[in-house]
Order: sequence, then structure tokens, then C-alpha cells
Amino acid sequence: MANIFEFKGHRPVVHKSAFVHPNATVTGNVTIGADVYIGPGAAIRGDWGEIVIEDGCNVQENCTIHMFPGVKVLLKEGAHIGHGAIIHGATIGKNVLVGMNSVLMDNVIVGDECIIGALSFVPADMIIPDRKVVVGNPAKIIKDVSDEMISWKTAGTKLYQQLPKDCFETLKPCEPLRHSSPFKPEQEDLYKTLNETVKKKK
Repeated sequence: MANIFEFKGHRPVVHKSAFVHPNATVTGNVTIGADVYIGPGAAIRGDWGEIVIEDGCNVQENCTIHMFPGVKVLLKEGAHIGHGAIIHGATIGKNVLVGMNSVLMDNVIVGDECIIGALSFVPADMIIPDRKVVVGNPAKIIKDVSDEMISWKTAGTKLYQQLPKDCFETLKPCEPLRHSSPFKPEQEDLYKTLNETVKKKK
């Protein structure tokens, strides 16, 4: 069962088709829509404000979503939040891709079908029009999103929209399969040679 916590009378609301990984944490005033995937290590903290994650979004491993007091964070339908990204008080448009380890600061508004490059820092109050590619630290708009780019993004997001169903049906705790060596048979000789070399140096 996921780590889901009520805070000051606010209890998260999660659609029955959404999957929140048991190692994710969801707190307080949070609404999660249909077919949403929340990955392990994600922290979605609606203690000081509100977080709304609309249908078909995904929030991947080790992402953080938070805000200053009284602020609403909104992830619109189909938003795709890559591994390790931080969304702090921002609004993310429909079918947006936020790249891995990006940081989006307070009052940022990202238009629909934008792509935010990995490791980008989007400063507070930046407004990004629809279908723009944004990269850098500080982030800058560098070009328009092409039809080909948004098609690729949409296809990737569809995989994550299928993932909640797959997790409900097949994900379960287990013991790993055990074997005597961490190496494949063809790696054994190399492993032995390396071991002997290390021993000789000692």
C-alpha cells in the first residue's frame, strides 16, 4: 500500500485506476486523476497548498511536487514528469514533457505540448507559450515543438498510461532468484583473472 497521509483534514483523492507506488508518498490536499502513474520515491506534498494531477499524467521516480503556502500546483492532462524533476508551485500544460532532473519554480506557467529539456532550471514567474522547446540554466526557449517531436512524446506517455493497469495486474513483492555468481558464465574467467591480479597487488 502506498504511503498516503491526511494532513489538517485534507485527505488525498486518488482515482481507482491510478497507480501510486508503495514507495511514493502523497500528503494532504492532492487529487490524482485516472490512469495516472506515480513512481517510487516520488514526494507529492499538498500540505501548504493544493496539487491537482489530471488524467493520464505520470510522475516518475524521485520527483518532488510542492509549493509555497496558498498556491495550487496543476499538472494538466497527459503531463509527463521525468525522473528526479522538481515542480514547485508551477502549472504544467496538457501533454507537456518535463525532462529528467529539471526544476520548475514558483508561478511558472508551461503552455500545452511543450518540451522542457533534461536538467533545465525554469526560474520563477516564467511564462512559456504552447509548443516550445525549453532548455538550459536559466532556461530559454530555443525553438518550436515539431509535429514529429510531440508525436514521439505522446507515444511515450501512452506507455505510462498503460503502466498503472500493468502494475495492478503483475507488480508484487518477491524474493530475487539466487545464483552462486553475479556474473554470466562467459564473464567468469575475466572475474577470476581480476581477482588474482588484485590479490597479487596486495
